[in-house]
Amino acid sequence: MLHRQPVPEDVGELDLHLFAEGRHRRLWEVLGPQPLDAALMTGAGFRFAVWAPNAAAVRVVGDWNGWSGESLAPVAQTGLWSAVVSARVAQRYKLEITDTDGRVSWRADPMARQSEVPPADASVVPTTDLFGWGDEAWIERRGGVRSGELPLRIYEVHPGSWRDGITNWRDLAEQLGPYVGGLGFTHVELLGVAEHPFGGSWGYQVTGYYSPTARLGSPDDLRWFVDRMHAEGIGVIIDWVPAHFGRDEWALGRFDGTALYEHLDPRLGVHPDWDTYVFNYGRHEVRNFLVANALYWMSEFHVDGLRVDAVASMLYLDYSRAEGEWIPNRFGGRENLEAIDFITELNTVVAEEFPDVLMIAEESTSWPGVTNPVDDGGLGFSHKWNMGWMNDTLRYVGRDPIDRRYHHSELSFLMLYAHRERFVLPLSHDEVVHGKGSLLGKMPGDTEQRFATLRALLCWQWIMPGAPMVFMGTELAPWDEWDHAHELAWELLEHHHHRGVRDLVIELNRVAEEYPAMWRRDDDPGGYQWLDPNDAQHSTYSLIRWDLDGGQPLVCVANFTPVARDGFRVGVAHRGAWSVVLDSDAQRFGGSGAPIGDIRATATPWQGQAASLLIDLPPLAVVMLAASPPAGSQTNPGGRR
Repeated sequence: MLHRQPVPEDVGELDLHLFAEGRHRRLWEVLGPQPLDAALMTGAGFRFAVWAPNAAAVRVVGDWNGWSGESLAPVAQTGLWSAVVSARVAQRYKLEITDTDGRVSWRADPMARQSEVPPADASVVPTTDLFGWGDEAWIERRGGVRSGELPLRIYEVHPGSWRDGITNWRDLAEQLGPYVGGLGFTHVELLGVAEHPFGGSWGYQVTGYYSPTARLGSPDDLRWFVDRMHAEGIGVIIDWVPAHFGRDEWALGRFDGTALYEHLDPRLGVHPDWDTYVFNYGRHEVRNFLVANALYWMSEFHVDGLRVDAVASMLYLDYSRAEGEWIPNRFGGRENLEAIDFITELNTVVAEEFPDVLMIAEESTSWPGVTNPVDDGGLGFSHKWNMGWMNDTLRYVGRDPIDRRYHHSELSFLMLYAHRERFVLPLSHDEVVHGKGSLLGKMPGDTEQRFATLRALLCWQWIMPGAPMVFMGTELAPWDEWDHAHELAWELLEHHHHRGVRDLVIELNRVAEEYPAMWRRDDDPGGYQWLDPNDAQHSTYSLIRWDLDGGQPLVCVANFTPVARDGFRVGVAHRGAWSVVLDSDAQRFGGSGAPIGDIRATATPWQGQAASLLIDLPPLAVVMLAASPPAGSQTNPGGRR
């Protein structure tokens, strides 16, 4: 059995020094309960330490002392309180904080590494046994995703509503891993991993930043989940929320009787959209709390990435605020300089400690250089959610086809800026909740047209520059929007059209493996080329995705009207036989199965290409074509070698 090293009864001088500077990268090994005896055989207990600089007194109350309390002592001038108490593993506890006005409150430990199952809210003394990981081979190669040598295709999951009957992380891993692998995704992205009291917040109002939610078991159960997913070849990304936190009276807010983790002034310290507290990034202890927390999930749980929530709300002081409801920065501007410093520090530290881990920003504005290195003036993220693409695309496919000709640029606009950042193209949970309806429900027309447009949308997502991400259940094409209180509508797979969407997703992921042109040069302007982005009259688009030299390019044609385009001419690189790699209108996907035609390119130049071919382009469909057999090295003269 592996065990942690024992700790001394007093917090060490080096730990105090690093904490005072806000640079302690393993803060979870100093604050919170730390075992004095490695094997816990002597009953020596735990050293507790907490940051509460403005408290008048701090006590630990718990199962071992009848909740009557044991006093912690202040540690020099650090703002820390510490003491050794006779707690044992799995016992519940809280911190009793007395403020300078004599008010007493019982608080969950900000550094708790285990919690009670909500709605109970006590912290739990964690196990000290180290988990026996078996994912060394996975960890060794996962950096290929960040470097662009391996693909990224994300399946977003709310663990509590994916499927009924799952009671813990181990059950989820046994079912989710093979399922996601069978669909062909490379990663899952999990909502609600850190402890949160209200299930309806989906984990976005956190009360336990270092505590995996107890709804699905112990911290070791979560480790087992990650280890098992890695064994299935699936990476694990978790949603991480450093922008704001819940106002529950027993958690972080006004922790020691003062605005400790948050700003006191509501113009800085309260988020108007969510009625949550905003972190005070100007305090180095708060930055340390958050930076160390990011490292904690990577170190202790081997997560492969963080999707950082609500970055836009962090960057701008006037985010969702009217005139007079925000305070300008020291230069009179709207940029949150302290939050920017925190973000760049975060990504710098993560890049030093875990250069192979993904850092994905949910950033909805045009802030420049989100994925540029910090040294080059960027924010340092590995990827950015492309919210502009999502909004433009869903707006376009939701229009009546007869009106799409007037909004043609909503689909083509992405290609003007796709190379400026490394993008994730999200069709996330946010687009299928709060009355927005399901993706299928957004599509206009009769049932056949709705399914055809949804299939075309998914194909379009996969061929555009950026890593595709879909929310769980997208492959089922549900009619109803997502409800976190119920499992996905698995019974839909009994119906041909719904099963066809699932099969299309599988095929898209298979094609992406066979033809790396679909992803390998996403952020390289030479990796994609319009053949015709301007056919607004017919609402068609045609383009080429180029691979590296020697790789097979893909020609992609989309028709977003319910009218077939027979004899549609497409420019290609050379004469000879071509084949259909994917047709979203194929019968096996629930389409009409109309033939594409005899695909043989002739020497007729077209759209800047040396040759061209004629296809019968189905209605509301995307068709992908490749040379058959492969024609050898085909390069784009403007592309990157």
